[in-house]
Amino acid sequence: MDNLFCSDNSRELGEDIIGSAANYQTYILIECPPPWASEAFNSKWVPSNLKALVEEVRKARLPIKFLLIANSFSHKVSQTTLLIYQRKEGLGSGYVKQEFSLPNIEDVATIIRKWLWGKLPIFGVENHLTRDILVCAHGSHDRCCARYGTPFYFYASSMISDLQFDNVRIWKSTHFGGHRFAPTAIDLPEGRYYGRFEQDALKMILMRSGDITSLNEVYRGWGILPPQIQVLERELIFRYGWDWFNYKVAGRIVEESQDKGNILAEITFEKPDGSFYCHRAQLVKDNAKTVELKSSCGATKESVFAKYTVTSLWKASEKVVSLQNRIYATGT
Repeated sequence: MDNLFCSDNSRELGEDIIGSAANYQTYILIECPPPWASEAFNSKWVPSNLKALVEEVRKARLPIKFLLIANSFSHKVSQTTLLIYQRKEGLGSGYVKQEFSLPNIEDVATIIRKWLWGKLPIFGVENHLTRDILVCAHGSHDRCCARYGTPFYFYASSMISDLQFDNVRIWKSTHFGGHRFAPTAIDLPEGRYYGRFEQDALKMILMRSGDITSLNEVYRGWGILPPQIQVLERELIFRYGWDWFNYKVAGRIVEESQDKGNILAEITFEKPDGSFYCHRAQLVKDNAKTVELKSSCGATKESVFAKYTVTSLWKASEKVVSLQNRIYATGT
């Protein structure tokens, strides 16, 4: 079993990867060249003030995910990129970015502290629209991310260059969960997670075209939604097609049984024309899909991963908003 690659094991068992996206309020991404230690913020180039800040935030249990990132130029550049992606409450399409180019990594902790205190300085802020795709290549944390994540990062870099996506940046990243789905990625600012990434799937997602049902194999879920609801969102993607990626969405658990075997879930969304819709669905724990396996190559024991199936889906309400004459019509 010492030779087990957790991602190979998950594939062989046919594990459904939906519902495995983490639900964070904020991502703080700090450019820091590898090599990275197994515990990322113990890495050589991480200054003590930054390490201490990350530990403070962890102890305070703030909904913030810190990640180290790097690209093929990070060893050579004379500045450090700091990205703060924050999710807004209510209907939304992902996260809002604030970007800083700092003289060096020792300055990062000061900026983050000011941001936490609501005193974020305006100098150095860059809010130009970019798409940041993070590929976990944290091989010291899990060997699947070295075996599958690192080669995929180089492939993705080449593809983005060949397709001339000037607004898309690809980054190597430290661990953000889901080793067993390597190569795994986060697509920001949307905050969608992907796993078992392959060349055709990446191109399809970048261009938002092709057979959308093939997302079934690679889509881990949308990080703005609770994990249990992510299976419902996937059903709605298949119903609405690529247009779904242009909608503003919010989701909630309406009620759930004590053992969490049955969940009534609700997703509300707004289309670009201003119309609102709400879908509800019954989610039932699917024992046939639920798996028991090791969550990572280094795990000492197996864990149970519950999977859900959408057993019924219905449109709970519809509200069309006319901005011209403020006429509101509601129906079921």
